[in-house]
Amino acid sequence: MSTQAHTGSRELRRANLSRVLRLVHEEGAASRAALTRRTGLSRSTIADLVASLEEAGLVVERDPTGTGGVGRPSPVVHASADVVAIGTGVEADAVTVAVVGLDGAVAHRIRHEYEAEPSAAATVEIVGRLVDSLAPALTGARVLGIGAAVPGLVSAADGLVRMVPHAGWVDEPIARLLADRTGLPAFADNDANLGAAAESTFGAGRGLSSLVYLHGGPSGIGSGVRLGGTAPASAHGFAAELGHTLVDPRGARCRCGATGCLETEVRFDLLLDVLGRDRLDLPDVSAALREAASPEVDAFVAEQLRRLATGLRNAVNAFDPEAVVLGGFLGALFAEQPETLLAALRAQLMPPIAESLVVVRGALGEDRLLIGAAQLALRGLLEDPLGA
Repeated sequence: MSTQAHTGSRELRRANLSRVLRLVHEEGAASRAALTRRTGLSRSTIADLVASLEEAGLVVERDPTGTGGVGRPSPVVHASADVVAIGTGVEADAVTVAVVGLDGAVAHRIRHEYEAEPSAAATVEIVGRLVDSLAPALTGARVLGIGAAVPGLVSAADGLVRMVPHAGWVDEPIARLLADRTGLPAFADNDANLGAAAESTFGAGRGLSSLVYLHGGPSGIGSGVRLGGTAPASAHGFAAELGHTLVDPRGARCRCGATGCLETEVRFDLLLDVLGRDRLDLPDVSAALREAASPEVDAFVAEQLRRLATGLRNAVNAFDPEAVVLGGFLGALFAEQPETLLAALRAQLMPPIAESLVVVRGALGEDRLLIGAAQLALRGLLEDPLGA
């Protein structure tokens, strides 16, 4: 065999290993027979690929349970729960760290809350201490690295946080600092980009080729776009900052320096005020809205949703997504009055786009950041299972 042919054969095998591992990682356990159907590869090729992945400790084969019928059932291939990454979500009021397995399971979640937002260095130290406390849970696991989801402008290529306006971070090398503190390969990206990727792959956007994702929280409104299953390319990697689209030219001054941005007009602190709360965790927003139900609260929710519709208009007309996915308190507001948002949004869209647009609430909840951040550390393995 020529050198060129050998290289081509090796690359084809790498691609096929990646394909099989991604399938069981993203879609869950599957039998060899199912993998054969989904990939179009031969049964003998699938058997060889699975054997290699199992030898590398990346998958585990188990006999199916509860099966009947004639003949020996096809073994079921599971992504290994012992291959893990650390996912970190940085927010305005807390940082959360968890272990995320190659099998998709999120475990050992630890949340550290603070009153005043810490510096980048202090945040890294908090994360480091939380990771240290996970050591007993990681015994016997293969830890591939740590990923951080940060609410600001982040250069994913090198993990440099260019700006987090509400925290005062400027040009902080968060990935390098995390690597130095934890001793693990470290990565970082914008939280909403990672949330969009997680919802697209594992949540409400699964099976869709395009979506616009917005998440509302104490830090503001983050957003991400997926087109053809991937984030759109941009000059600096900061595309789709929809929280800073114009909603009201006479509105409040935003931390970014502009006036009337979506995140100055649709805000978590306004929601806390109308609910009479000083603090509220995002998973508890829906229950708090139901508990505080009143004409005043209903009117507030409706107005916030109408402003959100205005903020979404440009993104939906520009990208023509299959769906809009709303997370955080935006998802909770939408769940209270879905028709209010849909009517206000459709009234501002070009009719052919409005006809088929779907708006849904995010499915991953708090796990979106942890899963998305962990994917940064798992990416190399998924692209080249044996080489990584």
